[in-house]
Order: sequence, then structure tokens, then C-alpha cells
Amino acid sequence: MQRRSFIKIGGFCALGLGALPVARVFAGSNQTKYAANPEALPGKQWAMVVDMQKCWEEGEPDCTDCILACHQTHNVPDIGSVKEEIKWVWTEPFENTFPEQKHAYLAESVKGKPVLVFCNHCANPSCVRVCPTKATYKRSDGIIMMDYHRCIGCRYCMAACPFGARSFNFRDPRPFIKEVNGAFPTREKGVVEKCNLCEERLAAGLVPACVEACKHNALVFGDLDDPESAVRKVLRARYTIQRKPDLGTKPKIYYIVS
Repeated sequence: MQRRSFIKIGGFCALGLGALPVARVFAGSNQTKYAANPEALPGKQWAMVVDMQKCWEEGEPDCTDCILACHQTHNVPDIGSVKEEIKWVWTEPFENTFPEQKHAYLAESVKGKPVLVFCNHCANPSCVRVCPTKATYKRSDGIIMMDYHRCIGCRYCMAACPFGARSFNFRDPRPFIKEVNGAFPTREKGVVEKCNLCEERLAAGLVPACVEACKHNALVFGDLDDPESAVRKVLRARYTIQRKPDLGTKPKIYYIVS
């Protein structure tokens, strides 16, 4: 290509790019990048109440239905190593879950009991503030998300999360997935992952997989901004606690323990 022709083509391209903002203005403000799914669950601030009394009193001692449902839905691998395990939902002893509640005379009804834990989808998430690539971000409905393609594996978010709710893929997780769910993406080595509150199911009009799988209705999900939602009704009727409230992250997961 001759130099003059190259400059001429470049000039036309520059003119076209300069006209783009004008074209967008005339196109109108109703143009949206993604069309909202009319079947999606409506909600402005999602939250969950975990009724551990029901888990302890009504559930079987080794009941893991909610954990299995979550991990199967989201292709969570079974690495077989505690140091490298990937977990979205799991259990921790009461004393580890609520260290501020621990004292020498802790009630026998809660001492050593397993508590269901996962990402707290905080209103003031420390993980979002430290991520250098914005791979972890907060949606307008309060869900804390992970963009696996933008994650560079620095693990700053893991260090900032006070709940240990994130896992790192030290190796390729795909060989450790027993049955791949084709409806949800698998991850690669070197990225962080965690509970996403089943945002893909919410978009399809479904409740989170863990909520659906619980036989004892111990998991209550809903919109905090809706006074008539199931979550708000439970919060009005029962005394609930949150994990490490003194840290100021404002978790969106509430617990009933007594």
C-alpha cells in the first residue's frame, strides 16, 4: 500500500471514530447493551437468613445437601487436599464462625456445632477495595462477583476477606470435577473463586441452589429492600446475628442460632 493511500484510510477511520459519540446521542438513550430477562427474580438487595437451629435440630448430623447442590451446580472440584481445596459452601465450628461470641461458659446447644458458611456478600466489601484489576466487584443488587478472566491471581482479595470465603486454584481444577455442568463455566489454574449467590439462577427466575436443596427450610432468601419478602419477615420475627460485625463490612448473611 502506498503511503498516501495509508494516510487517507487512516483519516477516514479517525473521522468515523470521532462521529461515534454523536451517533450514540442521536440513537437515543433507550439503547441498552444487554436486555433484561423478564423471568429474572426481582430484587434490589439480596440477602439470606441461615436458621442453624433447624439444621441442628431437624437435619441429619451429616446432612450436606445444600453444599452438594452448590458444588455440583458450579463445577466446584474435589481436589482431595485441605491445603488446595476449593469451597463455595462449607461448615465451620461455631467458635470459629463467631469468635466474638466465644467465652468460657458457652451454651452446650451451640458449642462445637457446625455452622454453614459462604461469601457474606458484604455491603462494604473489603475484597472489592483491594482488587487491582477489578476482577471482584459489587453489583447494584449487592452480589459480590468474580470475573475469572480479569483475575491475575494476586490473592489480595483473599487476604482482605475476614471470612476466608475465597479459594485459589493452585492447579487446573477441571480434572477434579466428577460431572461437569455445562451450563456454568469451569475455572482455570491461577484464579480465585467463591460463592456468587447463584446469580445465574436468579437471572433465570430460580432461587439459589442451596436454598432449593435444603429439605428443612433452614435457608431463607429474599430482597432486603422489600418489607414483605421472606427475609424481612424472618428478621422481624427472630433475633439474628452476623459474622464479625465489628469489622464494618456489613454482611448480608444473617444467622439464627438460638
